[in-house]
Amino acid sequence: MVSSNAGNTVDSEFESLISRELGQQRSTAPSTSSTTSTTPATPPAKRGRPRSEAVESSIVEGMLRLLDRGSSLAGLTVEAIAAEAGVGKATIYRRWPDKDALLLHLLTQLESKLDPICERATLRESLIAAVDSIRLNAVNRRSGSNLAMIGAEIRAIPDLYARYHETVIEPRRRALRALIHDAQLRGELRVDIDADLLGELVVGPMLSRAILHPDGSLEDPALATTIVDAVLEGIAVSSNTHPVHSDADGT
Repeated sequence: MVSSNAGNTVDSEFESLISRELGQQRSTAPSTSSTTSTTPATPPAKRGRPRSEAVESSIVEGMLRLLDRGSSLAGLTVEAIAAEAGVGKATIYRRWPDKDALLLHLLTQLESKLDPICERATLRESLIAAVDSIRLNAVNRRSGSNLAMIGAEIRAIPDLYARYHETVIEPRRRALRALIHDAQLRGELRVDIDADLLGELVVGPMLSRAILHPDGSLEDPALATTIVDAVLEGIAVSSNTHPVHSDADGT
C-alpha cells in the first residue's frame, strides 16, 4: 500500500510540471496588445463627383434633338434641355454656369472633329490637311440640318458668337499663321506678303465654296490639293502658255 506522503509528492511534482508548461506557453505566445496591425489603412474617400462623359453626351444629344425638332439656339432653355436629356437642371448647372456656356460647349463639340492645324512632313501636306478639314466640316454641316441652322443662327447672338470665335476660330487662325510664318523663316514662302494674307489665300477658296456657294461641290477629296497647289505654284499665266480668251458675251 502506497503511503499518503508518497502520493502527495507525486501530485506535487505533476502540478509543478503542468505549471512550468503553461508558463512557457504564455511567454512564447504573441502579445495582442503590442502587435501592430499590418493591414493598410483605407484611403479617405475622394470628395466631389467625377465628371461624367455619359451625362454630358446625353445633354449634347438632347440639345441636338431639340434643334432637329425646330427649336432655335436662342429658344433653347435649360429646362427643356434637362427634360430632353433626362437629367435635372442642377446636373447641367454643375457643369456649365449658364446657357451660353452650355451652347458654347455644344458648338465646340460639333467642331471637335476638325483635324488640328499642325506641322506635317512638308508645308504642302500641312496646308492640304488644313484646307481639307474645312471641306470635311462643311460636308458634315450640309448633311445635318441642325448643323447648318446653328451656323446661320450663331451670328445673331453676338456674345455667344464672340466666345465661339475666340474659343474655336481664333486658335485655328493663329495655328495657320504660325505655320505660314515658320515657312517664311525657312525661305519656303515669300516674306513680302503678310502671313495672315497668305493664309487667307490658302483657305479662302474652300471657305468661299463652303459658305457662299451652298450648291458648290465639296465631295471631291482632291479639292484641297488642287487649291493648295494652285496657290503655291501661282496662278499667273506663264510665258509658254496662251491666255484663254472669253466669249463675246463675257462668259
